[in-house]
Amino acid sequence: MQNKKTLVFVALFLIIALGLFLRIYNIDNTPPGVYLDEAVNGMDAINANNSGNYQLFYTSNQGREGLFMNLIAMCFKFLGISILTLKLPAIIYSTLVIWGTYLLTKELFRKDRMALIAAFLVAVAYWSINFGRISFRANMLPFVLVFAFYFIFKGLRTRKLTDFALGGAFFGLGLHTYIAFRLAPAILIIVLLYFVLSRKNFLKEYWQGIVTFAFLTLLVAAPMLYFFYTHPADFSSRTGNVSVFSAEVNKGNLIGTFFRSFGLSLAKYNFWGDQNWRHNYPPYPILDLLTGIAFLFGFIFCIIQTIRLLYFRIFKKIQNADMDIYVFMLVWFFIMLAPEFLTAEGNPHSLRSIGTLPVVFIFSSLTFEYVFFKTEKYSYMGRKVMQGILILMLLSIGIFNSVKYFYFWAQKPVVAQSFNRNLTNISRYIKTLPENEYIYVITGNNHLEKLPIWIFNSTRKNTWYLFNYQTNQVQPGDNLFIVLLTEHYDDSIAALSSRYPDLKIEKVEDNLESVYYILK
Repeated sequence: MQNKKTLVFVALFLIIALGLFLRIYNIDNTPPGVYLDEAVNGMDAINANNSGNYQLFYTSNQGREGLFMNLIAMCFKFLGISILTLKLPAIIYSTLVIWGTYLLTKELFRKDRMALIAAFLVAVAYWSINFGRISFRANMLPFVLVFAFYFIFKGLRTRKLTDFALGGAFFGLGLHTYIAFRLAPAILIIVLLYFVLSRKNFLKEYWQGIVTFAFLTLLVAAPMLYFFYTHPADFSSRTGNVSVFSAEVNKGNLIGTFFRSFGLSLAKYNFWGDQNWRHNYPPYPILDLLTGIAFLFGFIFCIIQTIRLLYFRIFKKIQNADMDIYVFMLVWFFIMLAPEFLTAEGNPHSLRSIGTLPVVFIFSSLTFEYVFFKTEKYSYMGRKVMQGILILMLLSIGIFNSVKYFYFWAQKPVVAQSFNRNLTNISRYIKTLPENEYIYVITGNNHLEKLPIWIFNSTRKNTWYLFNYQTNQVQPGDNLFIVLLTEHYDDSIAALSSRYPDLKIEKVEDNLESVYYILK
């Protein structure tokens, strides 16, 4: 027994270590740039450090819950400003989801092997690796959900108030993370109603745990609840213009728009994936073939088992605790899919549905565990052969997704363009220039475009950021100066060349076809 525990611990440690490696390896270059939304997070973090004003909610970029930006600010403050520190909170939370998925799967099914498989699938999934390397606050959502649910179900088993308290603390933290969390309370409401109806004396036996959970949830969520109470417009700032219920979006066809959005949301796992190069490798589904098949079988198995056990409960008066688990998983999946299918912009959209990530891989692990279990009835040799094949399948999933991400996806010029690689290259080039040289960075008319350059050179003096129509503000006097252009702005180049005839233009292009221009 002790040897088994040691083996499980070592296996889990190696899986988490592998997951961390896949999220931090070559982070300075893959993804091949810093996207504008990441840069806005970095800007808010830098401004918070400079002003000492760490906000609950940052209103820039349509408004975002502040916890993630404040964590970036702490990384910047104590570890310096870099691509790594910008992405470090995302890396950490994405890695912790691996551990949390193991704990929750083990708590639900009491099977170490299944829990390890679920954790491994999260660790090596392209979907999880990709977002774990992007500085999006959405990475916190799977983390708070998986740990909140783990402590809830642990509390139901142990009846310890400390477990319910921890579950409540994690759940309350969710309101500080990502907009999609706002639908998560529906999971608890539905599951609670189900438990009340299906378990005799449930409220009588667990009322203390429920009250403890609710109190800690409200306590941790209270600052954000108060903020939204006093700033109601910020609560809905990111939702109204993309909702399927908006007449401008559904064009008077609400039902058709809803079912189209719902179908695309489901299709992305196995058939037609997110078409955004920042989110996925289009046009492929977000799950690899083997994991996708396992997810589909596990998902269908849960539905069939729920219907079957519901029949026995209603007509045969036979109760089975497994039904509680299946109902919970299905409710979790569909509620956390809702932030995607209740919007009609950019679907399929694997970021909005990131709250389904842990449960998707638990569904997949169900299939693998089922096959492993069936092999135990084989002869010794047959069992070893089949188990070896299953292990090779799991390893192939890890190799496939890693190669897909780090070799094929990362080397695509379209990916470099999606992540504004030219802006990151300009930022790095500026660091090579003498401190006393005047630098003018000319961008397009998007005010966010300067941010991937500015956040990594925010303390540099004698640096100005101009739009392409502001070349008249280039006033170096007698100082040495250089002009950096994010694109070939003909009018800007002509205007500057007429004022400074000795200026030479140089096109800088890298192996990913990322281009910027230098006038010096």
